[in-house]
Amino acid sequence: MGNSRSRAEQKCYSQFLPEEQAEVDALFDTLSLDKDSSEALPRSFSLQALKNRIGEALPPEMVTSLYDGMQRVHPTGRAQGPSKGVSQEQFTVSLSHLLKGSSEERSLMILKMISAKEGPVKARDLQKFTEDLVGSVEHVLAHRQELKGWTRKKAPGTPTRVQALAAHLLSEMKLPDGSRPLGPHWLDHACDRATVEDWVFRVPLVATFLRVVIHQGFPVLCSSLDLATLVPECQLHGQSFSQLCGHITHRGPCLILLEDQDGHVFGGFASCPWEVKPQFQGDERCFLFSVSPSMAVYRHTGYNDHFMYLNCGQQTIPNGLGLGGQHDYFGLWVDADFGKGHSKAKPTCTTYNSPQLSSKENFRFDKMEVWAVGDPPESQLVQGKKSILDVDPEARALLEITGQTRHSEGLREAPEDDA
Repeated sequence: MGNSRSRAEQKCYSQFLPEEQAEVDALFDTLSLDKDSSEALPRSFSLQALKNRIGEALPPEMVTSLYDGMQRVHPTGRAQGPSKGVSQEQFTVSLSHLLKGSSEERSLMILKMISAKEGPVKARDLQKFTEDLVGSVEHVLAHRQELKGWTRKKAPGTPTRVQALAAHLLSEMKLPDGSRPLGPHWLDHACDRATVEDWVFRVPLVATFLRVVIHQGFPVLCSSLDLATLVPECQLHGQSFSQLCGHITHRGPCLILLEDQDGHVFGGFASCPWEVKPQFQGDERCFLFSVSPSMAVYRHTGYNDHFMYLNCGQQTIPNGLGLGGQHDYFGLWVDADFGKGHSKAKPTCTTYNSPQLSSKENFRFDKMEVWAVGDPPESQLVQGKKSILDVDPEARALLEITGQTRHSEGLREAPEDDA
């Protein structure tokens, strides 16, 4: 069978492991033997056959785009007339480009999925493709029951989060004149292959989303896709500020994410382990961000060092979790009276130059998530829970603020060796 393959097809097959090659061949056999595919030689499959196979896993627009893109691939390097289906050679080359290809090969497939014409495409067509791609990822993960509790939601009067993420991905594009996509007028701009290739190279999520669509949509070669980092599994720990303090202190860097009752989604990154204490902490790697209704990241301005703040159980200073700004005027504040907070920025937060992140300056929220994004400190890994101060941050903070020495700190038992 190998001798019957074209040189281009053999080159693409070389990127697959032997067991992967067998899986790709078996998938093509299934598609080409579908009742709606042509029985003529050489074998091929039709759009209807593809819809029969993956019509529920992916939205119709993405199924058609994939089929059109595959049909427009000419592995031999010479233009061909209209085809009645997708041949095995076209199918193999397409999967190779989409799953294992370079930025150049992936950009070629994107352009073929968008248009039958050679040459630049309109930015508005690229925008629609990006929205279809993001929407297809959400659709297929929901279909395969891989969302793990994540739900689709649209706040009234705001773009969908699919549109917001697509707009953010496109904002990273550099147009030929060096400018960035800004304002509605850019949608009429022509984007050539070099522009698309540069975009795919600098925005790795585009390649990741293409792989998710293929791996989960068909499905094929799923063992080579790790969804754990794309869709992490959530562990629920209840709703109280004391539980929050107990779970995040001394655990390493983390990402905090909130959704207020008006649908605004925002949060902050803590680059250092949290400690319950009356002083500011952290460093210039911390930042605030917004997810909805728009996506943006706000980094350290150099104005002050009020990066992170966590305190509880005190009567004369604020009790809660804060990022940026100052007492009572934080860029992001979660009150110890859990379920409410504020984002005060007039006009922007002094530490991060962020605007008001929430819908209202003083907001209430139903959802708050904290995700660990780094390894815990080594001291946490070897420290045994020998003291009540390890599990009661309020008691520890009380001793620190009154200047009392923690005499038991030097009398901890040595950690037991692992068996």
